[in-house]
Amino acid sequence: MKRLMLAWAVVALAAAGAAVAVLGLLGGVLTGQSGNVMTQAEARSALATLPSGAPTGAASPAPTGGGKVIRTAGGTVIATCSAGQVSLRNWSPFQGYSVDDPEPGPASSLTVEFDREEGEDVEVVVRCQNGRPVI
Repeated sequence: MKRLMLAWAVVALAAAGAAVAVLGLLGGVLTGQSGNVMTQAEARSALATLPSGAPTGAASPAPTGGGKVIRTAGGTVIATCSAGQVSLRNWSPFQGYSVDDPEPGPASSLTVEFDREEGEDVEVVVRCQNGRPVI
């Protein structure tokens, strides 16, 4: 009986080891993830090389005053101002929230509503003041 248990344990360990080795070799291929993780310094450096302003092909003038990250209880909004008009560059709801059909603008004011699955929603109204987005 002890030999049977020992043999079973050896086979189980060998199978687990083989599975770990195969997943280690193929894991990135199967999941689409590369094994390279950036450090904070590498991420800052990569972000610093990105062009600022409007996306390629956009007809709107370059924003004045730059973009502003607005953090709320329901999520984060990145907005820019140009010629007195506000535009939403990005919005990201926090876990437990969602966003339904936000209008990216430009407009004199824009609203993003972070809908909560359970509880109160968070409504964010963004406009431009002195060339900067404000809520």
